[in-house]
Amino acid sequence: MEAISLKMENNILHEIDQKIKKHRFSTRTEFIRDAIREKLSELEKQEVLKSISRLRGSSKRRTTDAELHKAGETIFEILEKRFR
Repeated sequence: MEAISLKMENNILHEIDQKIKKHRFSTRTEFIRDAIREKLSELEKQEVLKSISRLRGSSKRRTTDAELHKAGETIFEILEKRFR
């Protein structure tokens, strides 16, 4: 693991300290690591959703409502497994 140095304003540190107590994090480092993991996960979700939205309507094949419903369920299951 590599160490980094981070400067923050006092009001942000005070807010972090309050959240640490409220949500039972043991240290600031643990809180910041968790926040970074959540942000990385959220960015990845956004990238996946953008990719999906670009694909929407790109198929020239006619699709039935049942097929669309099944495809939506399948995508949801994949995303749920990946991001849960």
